[in-house]
Amino acid sequence: MVIRYLPALFALFAAFSLHAAEPAARTGTYYGAKTIEYPTWFKNSFLDLREDIDEATKNRKRVILMFTQDGCPYCAALIERNLSQREIEASMKKRFDVIALNIWGDKEVVGLDGRAYTEKSYSAAQKIQFTPSLFFFDEAGNIVLRLNGYVPPARLQAALDWVGGLHEKKIAFRDFVAAREVPKQATGAMISEDFFLKNATDLRRRGQHARPLAVFFEQKDCPDCEVLHRRVLADPETRAVVAKFDSVQLDMWSRDSVTTPKGKRMPVREWVRQLGVNYAPGIVLFDRRGKEVIRWESSFRVFHTVGMFDYLASGAYLEEPSFQRFLAAKTEHLREAGQDVNIWRYADEPVAVPVR
Repeated sequence: MVIRYLPALFALFAAFSLHAAEPAARTGTYYGAKTIEYPTWFKNSFLDLREDIDEATKNRKRVILMFTQDGCPYCAALIERNLSQREIEASMKKRFDVIALNIWGDKEVVGLDGRAYTEKSYSAAQKIQFTPSLFFFDEAGNIVLRLNGYVPPARLQAALDWVGGLHEKKIAFRDFVAAREVPKQATGAMISEDFFLKNATDLRRRGQHARPLAVFFEQKDCPDCEVLHRRVLADPETRAVVAKFDSVQLDMWSRDSVTTPKGKRMPVREWVRQLGVNYAPGIVLFDRRGKEVIRWESSFRVFHTVGMFDYLASGAYLEEPSFQRFLAAKTEHLREAGQDVNIWRYADEPVAVPVR
């Protein structure tokens, strides 16, 4: 009787042995994270922001609150590429007390409202979606400028000069930057893409099947715009997710009028001022109801650009208010599926490129 079942048992054991010998599913490699070492001259604060602002005011300085996170290559770039420049370092040391906060940290922070938070809950309350984000405070505790994400050295220097020189009382920041960056006689044409809607001037979202809207604010003679088009939007995955949007390119200095998603008719340059778009290129994403969800206003590369569009297109923003948490979950999902992830690559670079 036992002999009758031996072939089946042997087959079962063989199948089990083959299954046991199979290698575990490969987890994708994570590229792009970088260790950050903050300058020793950053303020070692007790994180009572009212006291920090009072102390800075007495020393004729202002406060910069820098939101960061571990492994953030954009934060590392800010430290290594920007703060390593003599003029930027001197401006910061002379005019500001710089305080770093970890958006996932648990240290206690006393906000300007007198309430106690953790670094994590305070960052969430401030709706931090990108790191590094910089808040520039005046003497009364007002945020006079907010930089969301990494900006190159010249733009950081402009921010330091504008806030440090108290220019917010005299000139809008975008005009201050434009005076430095925009050529007096800008020539040429902006870089076009086949997914841009032609001659779109009514940006209202109407009808049951309305698509989300991506507005690309650019300008002529714009090197950073060229990087966006040649090294980010050239990526096939980026183009695929952008294709889910109605995309419109506007010259941020144009006097031509558009109807905004809220239904107001105004010149583009006035809409830009109201939105608070300070740099070109800037991408503002609106949902199907015409509500702004998130904006791209930094030197992002492929991963974060794709993530930003996907955050809205997938509807994830309706359930997850934190873009950073959405990105973390997306990264984990991709790696579990065996895909490598590089958060620091351009379209013309391979996935397995080390951070430089």
